[in-house]
Amino acid sequence: MDSGISSYRVMNSGGSRSFVAYLLAASSVAIAVAFFLSGWISEPSSPNGVQDRQIVLSLESVQVWPKLEANWRSALATVIGFLGSAFGTVGGVGGGGLFVPMLNLIVGFDTKAAAALSKCMIMGASASSVWYNLRVSHPSKEVPIIDYNLALLFQPMLLLGITIGVELSVVFPYWLITVLIIILFIGTSSRSMFKGILMWKQETLLKMEMEKEEEAKKSKQITLDNVDSNCEPLLPQPEKSTIEILMFNIRWKRIMVLMVVWFSFLLLQILKTNSKTCSLFYWTVNILQFPVAFSVFGWEASKLWRESRERRMEGNWECVCEASIEWTVTQLVLCALCGVVGGTVGGLLGSGGGFVLGPLLLEIGVIPQVASATATFVMMFSSSLSVVEFYFLKRFPIPYALYLISVSVLAGFWGQFFVRKLVKFLGRASIIVFILSSVIFASALTMGVVGVGTSISMIKNHEYMGFISLCEQ
Repeated sequence: MDSGISSYRVMNSGGSRSFVAYLLAASSVAIAVAFFLSGWISEPSSPNGVQDRQIVLSLESVQVWPKLEANWRSALATVIGFLGSAFGTVGGVGGGGLFVPMLNLIVGFDTKAAAALSKCMIMGASASSVWYNLRVSHPSKEVPIIDYNLALLFQPMLLLGITIGVELSVVFPYWLITVLIIILFIGTSSRSMFKGILMWKQETLLKMEMEKEEEAKKSKQITLDNVDSNCEPLLPQPEKSTIEILMFNIRWKRIMVLMVVWFSFLLLQILKTNSKTCSLFYWTVNILQFPVAFSVFGWEASKLWRESRERRMEGNWECVCEASIEWTVTQLVLCALCGVVGGTVGGLLGSGGGFVLGPLLLEIGVIPQVASATATFVMMFSSSLSVVEFYFLKRFPIPYALYLISVSVLAGFWGQFFVRKLVKFLGRASIIVFILSSVIFASALTMGVVGVGTSISMIKNHEYMGFISLCEQ
């Protein structure tokens, strides 16, 4: 399988650039249209324009928490939550794009509570997936299944992006958030599907080559059986126990650095929550998050750049980490930008940021098994940070949160177990890529239907659909 993995690691730079160009162009057009419409809409035809905006904001803040009861709504939510968590964590995307509409439309929670409970579900599923992955060996090398270098590179930028996304969710109109998410999800799902098809073809060719090699070995074995030999057969290498694999996959120093970043952001978020919006202290705490994120990112980025450069100078073209790209300044800046975008989407949508991180890891040449394990590992930190913050803000009911977390924990574990066994049995890691693409596309479809329906309702009710000042909330 090594040759198949190495062939998959070839990065299509032309396709990557066109994909980034598509995202930038489409998003820029959508935001430009929003500014134009906002300028046209913001001129109120009546003196009650400002009052109408305040009514809309007050309606959006109405708290609706249904009780945890045994009925068809809870049963349907359980099924959707289980399947979404199982397939979402396998693909490394979490599943927030499915959870928020499900909790809002089927169960009946308000938008803020749905986003908070979605984070709880992602946290539970990612935590159980991480536990499962830590007990699994790397499919081709003697290295941990989780790439801690990439986790340290993306985690701080993802947390920074989530903060930005939460702020933009207040400012941006609902229809613009829907359009931007659909643009991103369609792009990432189609790109991931394309990569999955390419990998499926490579795996098919590899299987054909392996079958030919097996036939050749059988014919040689028949010849060797007729020849006396004094050579002793090679002893099989002993397999590692589950505890040995677990201890090998854990890197305590890297985890401690990630925990320091997590606690730093948590402290800043608590301070910001207890401050007055748009006050001097509020903006000071917001700005302090940038040096925290960029210091850790800069430390890891400089390490990757230095090691990559030293290896090239020595004529060693072996990859520094699981990514098969050359760590230049341009690539590192692009990774930082993608990390922030992923976190921003997580903040806007109520997800863990995996909708961008999962496809991005595949794009830079990480094999699907490692991409899934690394993405869920990073999402565990980002989602748990939001859950703790939402707990202090009292954004979700504890009984419902505990129930959904327990469902997600079971789903995350059994989803990983079933799909990993299926990948091993069929010898096709591309299944993980197809699952990732399918979950993103389903999220785009769900968010699109819900977003269009909500926007049409707002138009019929003549509600304000322009930008809202952050300081007016």
